[in-house]
Amino acid sequence: MKINFIHTVLLLLLISVSCKRNTLVNSIPESQIKDTIVNEVKVVQNNNLQYTPEQLQQMRIDTLKGYYWQALAEMERMLTAKESLSFKRAVFITENAFMNNELDYRNFCGEIDKILTICEFYLKSNSLVNYTYNDIEDVAKNGAIFRVMTDTIKAFTYNNIIHYPFLYDFDDFMGNKDWSKMFVTKLLKTHSGNCHSLPFLYKIVADELGATTYLALAPNHIYLKHRNKQIGWYNTELTSGNFPIDAWLSASGYISLPAIRSGIYMDTLSSKQTITLCVIDLAKGYERKFGIDSNFILACTDIALKYYPNYINALILKGETLKKIFDKAMSKNKAAYPKEVFHIDACKRTYEEMEKAYVTAVKLGYREMPEEMYLDWLSSLEQEKEKYKNKKIGNN
Repeated sequence: MKINFIHTVLLLLLISVSCKRNTLVNSIPESQIKDTIVNEVKVVQNNNLQYTPEQLQQMRIDTLKGYYWQALAEMERMLTAKESLSFKRAVFITENAFMNNELDYRNFCGEIDKILTICEFYLKSNSLVNYTYNDIEDVAKNGAIFRVMTDTIKAFTYNNIIHYPFLYDFDDFMGNKDWSKMFVTKLLKTHSGNCHSLPFLYKIVADELGATTYLALAPNHIYLKHRNKQIGWYNTELTSGNFPIDAWLSASGYISLPAIRSGIYMDTLSSKQTITLCVIDLAKGYERKFGIDSNFILACTDIALKYYPNYINALILKGETLKKIFDKAMSKNKAAYPKEVFHIDACKRTYEEMEKAYVTAVKLGYREMPEEMYLDWLSSLEQEKEKYKNKKIGNN
């Protein structure tokens, strides 16, 4: 009991000496971890405790991993109705885990509230004309959010606020070099984001404002779907500030008819399904920070697929994770072919689960889209605005 108490105090001490950063970072610099370890070794030695630098480093890593398990547990409570569903909260705890629990939820909510204030000002200052249907309030709210997200708003009669639009950041738009490029917190700080953070922020603001908004998926992409009684369903694309027709989405060449029928793309996501997006983001952030840890990543994919069985990103992540586990087993056993390790029950089960994940993805209509093709497709909306523009919205 005494050792456990000391261990806990030491963990808290290690956390407390981590410097608070105002800028987003990818992970703890190796030099910082080593400096922390050296300093804490002195403390430990003075107290006659025999922790090695390696043990201290592992304790630090275990603490950081614990933040991820806490975030996953909270989102699972949302999905099981033990806590209220909150996309805003799910996005925050996902990003906070990657940032070593150094973000402040009150500050995050405060930034969202600032956007809500501008939206409310816009609503009061700009009435919706020539719209006679009874969903006018919802249409007006979504119009206000879109305008605030994509345009400069001058509110000189309201605390002299000038709000600037959120722009698309073409630098590392997939977060391959810096995973925090995908974050809403990064978007709020820099006013530039991507097809992940921009629709996420819109959805958060819409939920807070009471506007009906749905997230939808395309290959490597997230966008928004709305519906009003005058024109029906329409798409909202924040990367270019347009309302493209479905033809633009299918023009990518990577959305097959089976993919549309199965609902993996171009379908509206429910409230629980939006939370599963954060669950998989959590798993991807964990992998970027710590590498492959099958227990955590597969726990995330299993939870996501339980509430969103056709979530293609969860299926692919599960398949890729199982493949890495299986490849490692083959290497360990010096096997040239998969069948050479099938006599090991764990290897055979891993292979069967991996195969099932990939086969399911193919049956659902999945095709991998290269990053270069994605960027060309995204640019086509700007280059061919008139071709893909929703004329119904343009004329109203």
